[in-house]
Amino acid sequence: LDCIKEQKEKVVVCFDKVDRFSRNVFDKRVSILYELAMQDKIELHFVSDNLVINSSISATEKFHFGINLGLAKYYSDAISDTVKRSFEKMRKDGRWLGKPPLGYMKSMDKDGNNTFIPDPERAHIIVKMFEMYSTGNYSLETLRLEVIKMGLRSPIRGLKPSRSCIDNVIKTPFYYGMAFSKKHGLYPHQYEKLITKELFDKCREVMERKRTNRPKFIGQEFIFKGLLRCQKCGCTMTPEIHKKKSGLVFVYYSCSNGKRICKREYISEKALLEPIWAILESFSGITEETQDELVEELRQTTEAEVIFHKAQINRIHNEHTKLKEKDDFLLEAFLDKSITKDIYDKKHQEYYDKIQLLNIELEEHNKADYDYQTTVATVFSIARRAKEIFNGSEPSEKRAFLNFLLQNPQVSGKTLEFSLRSPFNLVLELSTRPLRGGYRESNPN
Repeated sequence: LDCIKEQKEKVVVCFDKVDRFSRNVFDKRVSILYELAMQDKIELHFVSDNLVINSSISATEKFHFGINLGLAKYYSDAISDTVKRSFEKMRKDGRWLGKPPLGYMKSMDKDGNNTFIPDPERAHIIVKMFEMYSTGNYSLETLRLEVIKMGLRSPIRGLKPSRSCIDNVIKTPFYYGMAFSKKHGLYPHQYEKLITKELFDKCREVMERKRTNRPKFIGQEFIFKGLLRCQKCGCTMTPEIHKKKSGLVFVYYSCSNGKRICKREYISEKALLEPIWAILESFSGITEETQDELVEELRQTTEAEVIFHKAQINRIHNEHTKLKEKDDFLLEAFLDKSITKDIYDKKHQEYYDKIQLLNIELEEHNKADYDYQTTVATVFSIARRAKEIFNGSEPSEKRAFLNFLLQNPQVSGKTLEFSLRSPFNLVLELSTRPLRGGYRESNPN
């Protein structure tokens, strides 16, 4: 427009057709060019329409020009409506509109339609990535280095993943079965899931915990680095290396005193480990016979959880059946022309979304039941070998093991106070209780 206005002589602006000129009659640029043509400063030429707009055109030609602009606007709006309907149908069908996330690849289904399938070269690494991060023992950077060692590369250019790429994967709900759009939020997709929602939620909890509780970086590895807090002020306990004149090296911890309310008091790493060794010693004293008794005892104490689990399964099945019945009645009403197609589509989508969410919830409960059946014996096996595992580990591995074992460890003065995470707290409790078999009884009273 500026170029046209700067011309001292009359110029011609050429278009193929009117709909190439504009598809919005309310566009200010349309009115500006039209007014310049009416003022005989320019001419508008539409070659394929065999139309010239200038100051001498007749009322009929103006009318035809206006009609062509209106038709162009209608054409544009019709395309927009078609695209919106197409996108909405794809969303209702659970189809993803963008490119496949890392770990998936494009393929064709049996009907010849585009679909996404797990990438055989990368999907298992994505699953491993979530499992590793959920332990809380990996930062985004250390996790990135680990998956690079496993061979994770971008599918097109073969580049190593960046830190932001790892962060994006951990935050993407697509992997547990839910796609996301800014307009509609989360909705179930039709493609194969790589992880469970439980694992995804656990990773998000770890990420949030790391975001709000970041320990200061220390180059050397220490057993309690980032694990301990001062009971008085809540600040992190930081390690220091002290060298004696004899050449011996000792590690001491003290409050970082970030709130300036504590008096610096040092406690040796050896002293902090003493109650840990006592716990591990108790675990190592569990015999196989005791383990069998404890497994049975644990299952009895979790009877309420089993009842709750079964109740949830029944609830999901009942809700699923009711929704299917409602959807069937809805279809009959539509076929009988008792309701319009718009009402049917809206309610059908509502029922479909609820059914998909119930399916996801059912899968989570079924997996939880499977995990329960297979994990009980594993927990006791780990507990019995805990001292051996801890003693033969590197400082970073010991820290990971303590993070797995301890809950809310704090230092009060020169004393380490903590509780054991579930289910190890229950294992320790049951291991010291009289059992009902042979040499022990379950109820001493």
